Amino acid sequence: MDAISVEGGFAAPVFEAQATFRAIMDAMARPGTVIRNPRLPHPPAPLTPEAGAVALALCDPDTPIWLDAALQEENAVSGWLGFQTGAPILREPAEADFVFAADPANLPAFENFAQGSQEYPDRSATLILQVDSLTGGETLKLEGPGIETFATLAPRSLPRHFVEQWAQNRARFPRGIDLILVSREGLAALPRTTRIIKEG
Repeated sequence: MDAISVEGGFAAPVFEAQATFRAIMDAMARPGTVIRNPRLPHPPAPLTPEAGAVALALCDPDTPIWLDAALQEENAVSGWLGFQTGAPILREPAEADFVFAADPANLPAFENFAQGSQEYPDRSATLILQVDSLTGGETLKLEGPGIETFATLAPRSLPRHFVEQWAQNRARFPRGIDLILVSREGLAALPRTTRIIKEG
């Protein structure tokens, strides 16, 4: 087996996966809040340590993964994810529970991913997007559950037509995808219940 696939996981897998899971749940409970997770693995590039940590905390043999083209190009990424999580890597995005993207700007439209159903909205996809930064981009003003008045987040390198796509996603509630954004600053989440307020 390739040494790259075997190495680079959490040093203390159970403890660090639990800590990362708590960080993700905290981010989901407080949309737009940047949560720092100091427990980072060392996956092969272009999968970042922050995205790798999310994978180790959330993915298992029962949660299929889809990788964008930038991640598919590096065989070591799928090998590492397969060994470290046991999750199957799929060719078709619509069947995946988790989507990892290193190039969000060229991601397929949100509607191409699992949306869940009215009866089983939890059977939808969570997208983990590697962004250049969680600051410095267009400011998104957010409201919804978990936000007292409003929150702001300004990630750089979001998918094309992001605000419009997110409005369409929210309109499908209780169906729809959820987002986890990761960068060197940490991670932030946008559950499908979060609304982006257009100024003016």
